[in-house]
This record gives sequence, C-alpha cells and structure tokens, in this order.
Amino acid sequence: MPENHEYSVLGGPNRSKIGHTISIIAAGISSLTVTLFLAAINIAKSLGWAQNIPNLILWPVSAGIIYAGIYWVFEKYVWKLPFVSKLLRVPDLSGKWICEGQSLNPDKSHAASWKGEVTIIQSWDRLRVRLKTEQSGSNSIAAALVNDDADGFRLLYNYKNDPNQKEKDLVSHRGCAELLFDHNLKTAEGEYFNGHGRYTFGTMKLRRSN
Repeated sequence: MPENHEYSVLGGPNRSKIGHTISIIAAGISSLTVTLFLAAINIAKSLGWAQNIPNLILWPVSAGIIYAGIYWVFEKYVWKLPFVSKLLRVPDLSGKWICEGQSLNPDKSHAASWKGEVTIIQSWDRLRVRLKTEQSGSNSIAAALVNDDADGFRLLYNYKNDPNQKEKDLVSHRGCAELLFDHNLKTAEGEYFNGHGRYTFGTMKLRRSN
C-alpha cells in the first residue's frame, strides 16, 4: 500500500528549528504545569491526602506528553492556517484537483489528451501525490516544494505508475513531474516525463475541485 513520504522545502524554514521551538514551548508549559501540580500535591500532603506520589517522574512525563500533543496539533492543523502557512512559506496543497493532460510527440506536436483526478495528501512533514485516470494510477515516491516569490509555488516529485489490470498494452513505469501553483493555490500548470517502461512526456493543468 502506498505511503505518505517526507518532502523537502526549498526556500522555507529549517524544520529542525520548528521542532526546537515547539520543544521550548512544551518545556515552558510543562514547567508551569509541574510547578502548579507540585504546589497542589504539597497542599494535599499537608492535609494528609497524598503521601506516596513520586514527584520526580512528573517532569519527563509531562514534558514528553505536552511536546507530543503540541507537535501533533501543529503537524495536522496549525501549519495550514493561512497566516501561519504564509509565515512559514509552506503552501497547503492538500485536497482534490481536476487534471487535464496532453501527451506530446517528440516534435512537441499534440499526441493525445487525457483527464484524471489528483489527490494531494499533505501534513507538515509528509506528502503524497496520487493521480488516478481511467487507465492507470500513480503515487509519488519523493517530492520537494520550492517557494518561488515571482511565480508561485513549485512542486517537483517522482512517481511510480501502475496500469489497471485490464490494460494489456500499458506497463508499470516511473516518471517525474513539475507543477507550478499560482499564489492563490487554485490552479497549477506543469510538465511530466515518463521513463523506465514508458517513454512519453507532456503537459498537465490542475484546477482545485475542493
């Protein structure tokens, strides 16, 4: 089963710094939480309500839990907020896109037209591009996002394509694609190149459907 994979961001933030920032926030929240909790325990002990609570395990447990919780929320939701995404220079491309493609001959003349649906699954550190047509389907295996201040956002990815079982004339192959998304993230245009089994190339136009 295809899996979401890591992707690199060129022109964006250093992801290790994001993790470091979250760890500092988690440590601060943990410190405050533990301080308040210890104060409550001391009050409880003075009243004879709690005598055997191991205080030393509270710090690592609470810090780890808080970090995991903050990172999960950030990785799933926070980075997608428009102002956060703009600040981090990482666009949210997730969703479904209507794709119109044209394969070209070696002299760049029109060879054939095709249509499909592109599904982009994206989180803060993982991504997958799924293209489904009547004849086959492909999944990305590696990707990179480039922040282009002049033109928009570029998505470059390698993919593996597998034809439907009923397609006898098509074989599994690999290829690469480059898509340029506009600043509003509503449309995209690009090119694709196939190899390792099917030597074709052409153009793609995407339009967000949701």
